[in-house]
Order: sequence, then structure tokens, then C-alpha cells
Amino acid sequence: MVTKELVNPRSIVVVGASNDIQKPGGKILKNILDGNFSGVLYTSNPKEDEIQGIKSYRDPNSLPQVDLAILAIAARHCLDVVRTLAHNKGTRAFIIISAGFSEENEAGAKLEDEIVEVMKETGSCLIGPNCIGVINTSYNGCFTLPIPKLDHKGADFISASGATAVYVMEASIPNGLTYSSVYSVGNSAQLGVEDILAYLDETYDPDSSSKVKLLYLEDIKKPKKLLLHASSLVRKGCRIAAIKAGSSEAGSRAASSHTGALANSDDAVSALFKKAGIVRCYSREELAAVGGIFMHKKLKGKNIAIITHAGGPAVMLTDVLTEGGLFVPHLEGPVAEELLKQLHPGSSAANPIDMLATGSVDQMRACIDFVDQRFDQIDGMVVIFGSPGLFPVDSVYQLLSEKIKTAGKPIFSILPSVVNAREEIQYFLNHGRINFPDEVVFGRALVKAASSSIPADPDTHPKIDISAIRKIIDDSGEGYLEPALVQRILDAAGIKRVGECYTETLTEVMIAAEEMAYPLVMKVVGPVHKSDVGGVVLDVDNPIQAQAEFKRIMSIPQAKGVLIQPQIAGVELYVGAKAEGEFGHLILFGIGGIFIEVFKDVQTGLVPLGKEEIREMIQSLNAYPLLQGVRNSEGVNIPEFENVIRRVSALVSVAPEIIEMDINPLLATSQSVTSVDARIRIKKLTKII
Repeated sequence: MVTKELVNPRSIVVVGASNDIQKPGGKILKNILDGNFSGVLYTSNPKEDEIQGIKSYRDPNSLPQVDLAILAIAARHCLDVVRTLAHNKGTRAFIIISAGFSEENEAGAKLEDEIVEVMKETGSCLIGPNCIGVINTSYNGCFTLPIPKLDHKGADFISASGATAVYVMEASIPNGLTYSSVYSVGNSAQLGVEDILAYLDETYDPDSSSKVKLLYLEDIKKPKKLLLHASSLVRKGCRIAAIKAGSSEAGSRAASSHTGALANSDDAVSALFKKAGIVRCYSREELAAVGGIFMHKKLKGKNIAIITHAGGPAVMLTDVLTEGGLFVPHLEGPVAEELLKQLHPGSSAANPIDMLATGSVDQMRACIDFVDQRFDQIDGMVVIFGSPGLFPVDSVYQLLSEKIKTAGKPIFSILPSVVNAREEIQYFLNHGRINFPDEVVFGRALVKAASSSIPADPDTHPKIDISAIRKIIDDSGEGYLEPALVQRILDAAGIKRVGECYTETLTEVMIAAEEMAYPLVMKVVGPVHKSDVGGVVLDVDNPIQAQAEFKRIMSIPQAKGVLIQPQIAGVELYVGAKAEGEFGHLILFGIGGIFIEVFKDVQTGLVPLGKEEIREMIQSLNAYPLLQGVRNSEGVNIPEFENVIRRVSALVSVAPEIIEMDINPLLATSQSVTSVDARIRIKKLTKII
């Protein structure tokens, strides 16, 4: 729980304050003083009576009531100070800068836990330990630099790492990004990134709260909380970008299904971010660039105009945008010709709109106004304007600053001359504008920002036979279910399947073959990957062949029996599910068959999946044109494919014990989508996901 004393304290005490500003306790105090904190400020140090002009209390017991305590003392002393202030001085917010807790050893972890218990007992909140502190428009409660320009409309930044918070600010502040708050949560003993984001959601005011949230996470301990509050904020009009570090795994975990081989914990992170509407970034520069883009008017389409006086950067930007799925459409016709007449000979209005190096401020005004008001097909513009150092360009930057504010379409500024036009760029930044010095970094960030979407409202699952499913799960042991039980679960979930017969004897094989009618498919039961051991036979079209294949299949090591099915045709699709810890279940789907792990044309989503999510994901498959039908071939029944995916989502929601599930292949025609082969592995859970 974030308390009001943390966000807007009336009084602060720095415990461990110092006159030496090269020490954390000294630097924190100086930063608070430099930030003109409007409340009452106290210090505490057993060796001092005055620190940086502020009265110092040698014993915390002598302090008056105080809202917020910032501790910069040895870890071993923190618990006693916390108890004194929380129980006797009414302190309801603590920031512990000190290291030496759970990140160091078991003794430190125990000390950390005891401090959290004091928080619970007194209704207080804790940031840290092992953090750089908190910065907001009320106070600069940190021991580091830089202190960003603070503005209620700036970005809220929550970081698991104090050093990373500093480096992100160093990457973004020179380009003009401002901040509303910065939270460094350190060990997250009580409050983590998810908890701070929840507070920002629960207290969100559309008129006064920041609409941009930046996150740096090293671990997602509460994925469902993150999903709930991030998606809520995005629906309220906020935009969120995040880095999740630690995306690679040291070695692949053993997996016994296609789904297990294709999915990992980082897929769960990406699926969660996508479901929540969070833009995922992979570097500090990218996070800073996306945050800067979020500070502009929102791009409502994919068509971009580039206004430039330098051809090279415009070409590189065009390449990045088009490769990422945005468009730089060719401009022609009477309006383009009219604009061209206002430019110098040799200029181009075709897009990129090239004013040449001799372009004037009036020509820049004409280009911006034409793009904003006359080229209806354009959704936003990028202005690239540097300086060779021959003459001032302040008039151009002044115009650009004005147009960013007044234009109806978003205008993004690439001002690369950070040396030659340093003063002019600073003027631009001082007026609240943001510069993107590198066109490629900007272009990649714009592609990501433009691809984010508002999370769909959750919709209900289709009806399935929950009681039948639960009985099978409850009555079964761990491991892969027998084929007959898999059939019953698919039936209970409403997933259409091909008729089949499982048998262990030649007599039953021959009877089943005659009842089903040839041609048949025969499959080994037992080995995990049937195709790898020659355990799948197609086009069995007579009794002699059926008899011979039965004997061959039963000779395969680990074979338990044979599954017989009528042979049907169609496009091979795939749907799978995998439990991923506290994230819940991932659903994976795409092109199936034996090449699933070769092409890996798979989309991944987090349960529960709704209709809109599934439809968008299917359309993102590389093979989507194949599903629609190409070169006079029939497409597949896409609504029925969507239905199967929704039913798998519903199934694992009511049966979280299903830790891996494959339906591969699903044979799809224009009329139907039918399960041909399915495997389900269960593990009894002590805690329901």
C-alpha cells in the first residue's frame, strides 16, 4: 500500500544525513534542499547538531512527528530506527537506501522481513531497501544525479534498478523528456514495480495525472496485478513502455511436447505486455525514445510524411519505417505540385519532402502546413533539420516548436546537429519539446509505439462441460492422459475431433478398420513424438496393409498400442497450451504438422483469450494469406479456428492442472476444423494458478 506520506509528505527526516555531499546521506539532503521542499525537513546523526544548515537530532527518539523517513545508515541499524519512528513518531513512509539486506545473505533477508512486519503492524509503506530513492514534484528523495525536470505531465518511471533508473534518465533528459515521478524500488521488500503501478492506476486523474508510464523490471512477481493495472491505465488513455531484463534462459528446459519446445518464460512476458498494451523495449535508448514519442500527439494511422533538408537521414528513416510496417506514401497530384512551387528548384514534394540545404523557414512552414492541412492521407510527420554550422537555425526551431503545439497531426523532430546547433536545440528543449537526435533509433521506436493497441475488454468463454472435465482431471494421475480420456476432454470442451479407435490387438484393429472404411491413418501410442520414430502411417487402404502396419508399429520401442482414424484432408493447423507459473497459461497456435518447429509460424497469447485478440493474432501469422485462400485454392474456416482457440483457452482456465497440451494437427477446410491428434499432460497442483 502506497501511503500519502510517501507521495506528498509534510515532513521528512534524513537519518544518516551528512555534511559530506559525497556520501549518500549528504547528497540526499542536498537534493531535497535544492528541490525547495515545501515541508519541514529534519536530520538525524549521532555525531552532529546541525547538518547543511538543518538541525540534527542525535537520537531518533528525540525527533518530533515526521511523515517520511529516508534511511542512509548501515543495514544493522535500520530495524531499530524503523521501529522507533513507526511506533513512536507516526512515520508512515520509509525509503531505505542502505544495502546489506536480502541481496547479500540470509541474515539480511531476515532483517528485511522484520522491517516489512513493522510496516504491516503500523500501516506504513516501504521503498527499498537497496535503492536510490524517490523523486517527484514534492521532493527529491534520492542520492543520485541527474535530477530531471519535474512536471505533472512528465513521465512516471518505476525501476527495479537504481543504476538503470539513472542511466535511463541520462539517456532521456538531454533530449527533453521530463518526469512526473521516479520510483527506484530496489529489493522490493514490500512494494515492487507492480504495486507502484497499481497505485498510479487507482489514483489516476485524467486532468492532472501523467499519461506516460515507463517501467524497468528484472522480475515479474505479480504478473496478474501488472496485467490488471497496466491494461486499466491504457484503457484510461495512458501509454506504457517497459524493459524486462533477463529475457534469455541459460539452457532450454526439457520439454516433451511441441508447445513445451516452442514456449518459454520470456514468451509469457511478451504475451502479457501485448495483452496489457505495454510497448516492450530492449534498451535504455529505446525506452527513452518511446517515452519521448508518447509525449506527442498520438499517431492515428500508419502513413508518415518526412520533411527534410538532408537526403541521407531521410532515406535511412524511410527504410526503418517501411521495414517496420509503417508507410511513407508517394505524394503526387495538384496539391503536391502546389507545394513544390513554393520550394527552391530541385526540391521534391514526393515524400520524403526534400527542401534542400538552402530551404528557408517560410518553406518549412509551407511544408508543415501542407502536410497538416492538405495531405489528408498523411497521419503524422517527421521533420529532419540540422545545421552545417554556417548560420543560425533558431528561427526554424522556433517555428517547429510552435507547430508541434498547434498542428492537428503529430510532429516529431529529428535535430541531429547537437554540436553545431547546440544553443538552438536547447531553446527548443526549454520550451518543453523533445528531440530525437538519431533517425534510426527514432524510427524503430515509432514502429513499436505505433503498433501498440488498447487492450480489448475481457469477454466470456464459450460454454463447455466443466463438470465432465473436472471429473476426468480429478480422477486421473499425473502425466500424459490416455487417448480415450483426451477424446472425452475434447468432447467436453466442444472441440470437434476425428473418429478414432485405440487398440492393442490385431483382431480389434481389423474390426475397427472395416467399421471406419479405408483409407486409414494408423499411429503409435506411447512414444512422445510419433513421427520421429516412424509411428504415423497414412493411406492404409486394405486389410493386408493394416495388418502389416500394426505389427510394425507395435515393434517400436515404448509402443503401447495403435490409434486408428479415418484419413481426412485439409490445411494442417496447430493449437497448444502451456502453464507458465504465476502468469497462468499460454496459448500457442499457427501452422501445424511436422514442420511446426521448423517454420515456427506461431502466435502466443495469455489466457483468457478473447475474440478480438484471437482474430488479430491469426491475422499476424505469416501464413494468414494461405488461410484466406491463395491462387484459387479454398481458404479455411477461420471463425471455426478461432472457436477452437477460444475453447482451449476455456479448457485450461477450468483445468489449470493441464500443464502441456497439443492439438496437432488440426485439419482445416473451408467447412470445418477438426482435431486429428491431441496430447494432454497434467500435474496436480497444490496451488491453483
